[in-house]
Amino acid sequence: MESVTARPAPRPTDDSAVYWNAIARHELVAQRCDGCSTLRHPPRPMCPHCRSLEWCEQRLAGTGSLYSYAVLHHPRSPAFDYPVLVALVDLDEGIRIVTNLVDIESRDIRIGMRLRVAFEATSDGAAVPVFGPDPNDTVPA
Repeated sequence: MESVTARPAPRPTDDSAVYWNAIARHELVAQRCDGCSTLRHPPRPMCPHCRSLEWCEQRLAGTGSLYSYAVLHHPRSPAFDYPVLVALVDLDEGIRIVTNLVDIESRDIRIGMRLRVAFEATSDGAAVPVFGPDPNDTVPA
C-alpha cells in the first residue's frame, strides 16, 4: 500500500488542543475526569458521566484491539490512498477511537486483532494517529 502524501491536517479546537498537541509529540492521550476518574474520548468540555468540568491529561499505551472497520472506496479525495481502511479501535484503557488502519491489506484484517498506534504526517507537518498490526500479537491470522 502506498503512503499518504497530503493527508489533511487536524483543526484543533479549544477542547481538542491538548489531544492534538500530544499527537504532535507522538503521544496518545485522553481526558481523565477529576470528578469520577472516567476516561473520555473525543475531548470535550464536560464529563458525560458526572458533568464535572475538571479533567487532567492521561497518557495512553497506544495499544488496543479492532472493534469494527470499513473499507472505503468512495467518495475519493486526492488526500488519501484508496481503499481507506477506517476502524474503531478499543484501546486497552477502555475507550474507543476512530482511526485508520495502516500496514495491512484489507483481506488480512480480523475483528479483535491487536493493534498498535503509529503517527502519520499531515500536509502542514502535524500528525494524526493511525493503527497497524501489533508486532507482539501472537494470535494467528
